[in-house]
Amino acid sequence: MTTTTPLTMTIDGSPATTFATFTVTDPATGLPAGQAPDATREQLDTAVAAARRAQPAWAALGPDERRDHLRAIADIIDAHTDELAGLVTAEQGKPLAVAVTEVSGLSFWLRETAGLDLPVTVNQDDAQRRSVTRHVPLGVVAAITPWNYPMGQLSFKLGPALLAGNTVVVKPSDLAPLSALRLGELIRQAVPAGVVNVVTGIGELGAWMSGHPGFDKISFTGSTRTGRAVMAGASASLTRVTLELGGNDPAVVLADADPEAVADQLFWAAFSNTGQICLASKRIYLHTDVFDRVAARLVQLADEVVVGDGRDEKTQIGPVSNRRQYDTVVDLLQDTVDQGYEILAGGLPDPDQAGYFIRPTIVGQPPETARIVQEEQFGPVLPLLRYDDVDDAIARANAGEYGLGASVWSADPQAALAVAERIEAGTVWVNEVMHLSPTAAFGGLKQSGVGVESGQAGLLEFTERQTVTVRHPA
Repeated sequence: MTTTTPLTMTIDGSPATTFATFTVTDPATGLPAGQAPDATREQLDTAVAAARRAQPAWAALGPDERRDHLRAIADIIDAHTDELAGLVTAEQGKPLAVAVTEVSGLSFWLRETAGLDLPVTVNQDDAQRRSVTRHVPLGVVAAITPWNYPMGQLSFKLGPALLAGNTVVVKPSDLAPLSALRLGELIRQAVPAGVVNVVTGIGELGAWMSGHPGFDKISFTGSTRTGRAVMAGASASLTRVTLELGGNDPAVVLADADPEAVADQLFWAAFSNTGQICLASKRIYLHTDVFDRVAARLVQLADEVVVGDGRDEKTQIGPVSNRRQYDTVVDLLQDTVDQGYEILAGGLPDPDQAGYFIRPTIVGQPPETARIVQEEQFGPVLPLLRYDDVDDAIARANAGEYGLGASVWSADPQAALAVAERIEAGTVWVNEVMHLSPTAAFGGLKQSGVGVESGQAGLLEFTERQTVTVRHPA
């Protein structure tokens, strides 16, 4: 759907408009999907001030009442799933059915997060004193989300921040802000004014937020390069950060794996959401014994899959989500062609086509030094790499600056586990990939991030420990 009704920001529980707006582009057509407000610095300051005023009363509600509010937000999302999913497809490009799953996932995550508890640790309880350590809210949280999952990425930020007693200012990506703006409009009546604010903008808004002294916490998901800038901006005020950043996730397929079954799973591990997932399998290490059969099946799937407009029910893979990322992927593809690496499926797109479409492209055995191996493509291009010795595969999988996710595939789960425990990544799966849970912590090693999201550990990222000691009368 293309929105013709102007969407407004949410500041202090009320609609907020601007004189300046910016165009959000539909990646399937290259045409406008809608307009979004371009916030001023004064409007950001107003949103932060509103969140600051609302925070003490929100924290005073207690966990049970805050849980009720989270469930009320989930109810509203459920009632407007189709509308929100339509906006996600229009601004981001993914198939409508996948967008529905994304929106429903936000609702599910809010409900599951509402079931988490903030622990209280009793350090001492005797005749002399009682000492306990509890977790208190930080205050005002900046939730900065990316364009690949405009609704889904809120799952890791909105619910935990609110449950912990914080108030929130959400800034979605300027490339996909429409669904978040609409969500802000829908939930104004579900939480007190100022508890959830949504601001949008291009240019300096992100930098203003990173360096704003009114934030006690910044939760950011995006590229490693931008994450470094966020951390630098936050350092001036020692603002706490959680950074979920880039990844170049390896998949290691052992010699005893079922080639066709593994290939079917790895295809979608690599090309779901057009490859625009931080946890997508971005380089596949295949043992020589299974290389040819896995490669052949992946090529078959790449040739058969339906690529098109996400509003067409036949579409399985949509366009690359924006021109900037499209150009990045095309540049990597052009380098692959220029270097003479083997293209097994797909290839360079037609430059005269409407929309940002690139067919799933499979590259056969590029060298480890190739850009398509070393860089995070964040698009529908997948290099296949051969190995003979598992120690060599592990060393190559661990090379590089990233350490977000990885997977190992084998008919022998114990053999795969022995390999998985040697992989340098925050999450390693055996015989599956990209499975996340509201009850399990998720985060990256090395340049893939700081801190964790989800689970109780993710909830505690939005709190500060406070020890209270009571000395008993003599």
